[in-house]
Amino acid sequence: MKRTATRLADGRELIYYDAHDDAVRDAFDRRPLPPATSVSEVRHNPLLDEHVGYAAHRQARTYHPPADQCPLCPSREGRPSEIPAPSYEVAVFENRFPSFGGGTGRCEVVCFTSDHDASFADLTEERAALVLHAWTDRTADLADHPGVRQVYCFENRGAEIGVTLGHPHGQIYGYPYITPFTERALRAVAAHKARTGANLYDELLAAERADGRRVVLATDHWTAFVPHAARWPYEVHLYPNRRVPDLRALDDAERAGFPAVYLELLRRFDRIFGEDAPPTPYISGWHQAPFGIDDRADFALHLELFTIRRSPGKLKFLAGSESGMGAFVSDVLPEAAADRLREVATDK
Repeated sequence: MKRTATRLADGRELIYYDAHDDAVRDAFDRRPLPPATSVSEVRHNPLLDEHVGYAAHRQARTYHPPADQCPLCPSREGRPSEIPAPSYEVAVFENRFPSFGGGTGRCEVVCFTSDHDASFADLTEERAALVLHAWTDRTADLADHPGVRQVYCFENRGAEIGVTLGHPHGQIYGYPYITPFTERALRAVAAHKARTGANLYDELLAAERADGRRVVLATDHWTAFVPHAARWPYEVHLYPNRRVPDLRALDDAERAGFPAVYLELLRRFDRIFGEDAPPTPYISGWHQAPFGIDDRADFALHLELFTIRRSPGKLKFLAGSESGMGAFVSDVLPEAAADRLREVATDK
């Protein structure tokens, strides 16, 4: 695999990832862009002990452009984009409208393919492996970035989720703080260890594998299951069978086994509501251990994949209980969700 780093016209970093070492990436961004600037702020809420980011400049970000003006497609004559090359495999660049920036973290865009009409589920295993390589490489770089405490590689798919660019892409957030979900998980893991001497992640994974009712896909190196207390109508957690803190710690066998498992999960998600249903909107993201904490080895890398669609034509809205109190009520039992995700397996 080959990594080629360059700069866009306004100074932002752009990195091409190619499957083969002989790839040549020599196109330059010739747009007349002013130097990149972002004004973001992070405030702390002492009552909830959580941080909130403010990025007013994002109000001006590109919003649902027509396909022939997509900023994530390759550049062509008379239509330059964020990717100067006439084609690419995987590309990562600093977000032009970041939620965090400068000394308060970093935000990047990950383009999975130059094909505007594709989705992650359409990728080959080789391309999915290249995306995993890019996620891992960016995690390694951001671990040394000043001000970054935690890295989250994620994809929002579908207008229902709030996606404003239709091109298949994801994002990488280098948070300047430890996120609330991770803080809560770390507290639970530490309390369980103090009480029992065991690792909570290990016990949860072992219990799901032993029970089996909610396991939707299992291999020698990966296990995907619907959690016993899933929040979302269809929610899958994907764990390596060996506990590791982040993407950098995966071994060669785990990396090799990931593409087939993940692509199968995404393809099943698109079949949950029937072959003729529109693509399933989803959020997919890697939970990785924060940097600079003493109990980092106790954290378990895992991917969470979920959809807000609860049935054909119906969405799960976060209304009064969920948004106002953080108390989730789901419409689909986890066991029923797991049954459905097994029913729509590719080899059925």
